[in-house]
Amino acid sequence: MAGEIPDLEAQVRTGTGKGAARQARRDGMVPGIVFGGDNDPLPINIPFNKLLTMLRAGRFRSTLFNLKVEGHDDVRVICRDVQRHVVKDLPVHLDLMRLKRTTKINLFINVEVTGEEESPGLKKGGTLNLVRPEVELVVTAADIPESITVDVSELEIGDNATISSVKLPAGAKPVIDRDFVIAQISAPSALKSADDADDGEDTAADDVPTSEMGPPDGEQADN
Repeated sequence: MAGEIPDLEAQVRTGTGKGAARQARRDGMVPGIVFGGDNDPLPINIPFNKLLTMLRAGRFRSTLFNLKVEGHDDVRVICRDVQRHVVKDLPVHLDLMRLKRTTKINLFINVEVTGEEESPGLKKGGTLNLVRPEVELVVTAADIPESITVDVSELEIGDNATISSVKLPAGAKPVIDRDFVIAQISAPSALKSADDADDGEDTAADDVPTSEMGPPDGEQADN
């Protein structure tokens, strides 16, 4: 489960519109807006360098933050969008949504794999294929997991690990309403190649026209 909620410090942005946003960027800030809850939208600025560092650290959009703005009560927020420069791929604007502890939200949660050393399929040379590195879950704002864990310790070659085999946090459930594959153990490449070669030989024999095959043993072909 998520640990202590990290702080996200911001400043109130005076003025709205493109002019104020451009001025904020010239001042080394990234403009943003805080919306939702029972309060009016709040224009803010966040220091560019701090925001870029958090974005590069990963999981920014699935992390619950404690937003601190001078003159305003602290509030829990989560990022709903980060707009980036089309060429430089740097943040130019962000949207933050206020949350209550009981708010239900959809988030993509990272998948971690355990049991690789014990997996009989991997010991035989199989390959682990992580079909879904992330899984979209409905979670409560107070209980956002850092990751979910899939155990492959008992999987043989050809076996799958599905979402039904994963222990999810209390109150969390998949967005997809069916049992889907998260990870699988595939056959070794050499074994696949050998199977393909055998199939090719069988197919080649079947493709020989009857007229090109010799007569059955003990018989002579008609002249």
